Amino acid sequence: MLYAVLALFVLQWVGEVLVQALGLPLPGALVGALLLLMGLLALGRLPRELEQTAGALLQNMMLLFIPIVAGVMLHFERIASEWLPFIASGIGGAVLTLVVTALVFRRMLARTGQQAQVGTDTPEQP
Repeated sequence: MLYAVLALFVLQWVGEVLVQALGLPLPGALVGALLLLMGLLALGRLPRELEQTAGALLQNMMLLFIPIVAGVMLHFERIASEWLPFIASGIGGAVLTLVVTALVFRRMLARTGQQAQVGTDTPEQP
């Protein structure tokens, strides 16, 4: 588990360094995640230790958002002055996520030969 956590932190750090060095308008964590994705695609499999470590982190993901929310509150004045784009991007991002998820789900069902049956589950009558 230690090596997997170390690998995740190193990739995030490399992402931060690349963002700073190249002046990219992206979060360093995103660049680190993309580096992780490219590495896993090149490897062709997900190492068991990394899978277990990432699973443990995902199970406790809500705890990881606490520092982010606290950091956002440091910029509350800016958010208050630019609330409309902030709200619009939040709602737009949520809608886009729902649409993309539905399209991917539909394509996966079509690929497996299943059909989505929405609203067809009815409780049994006594």
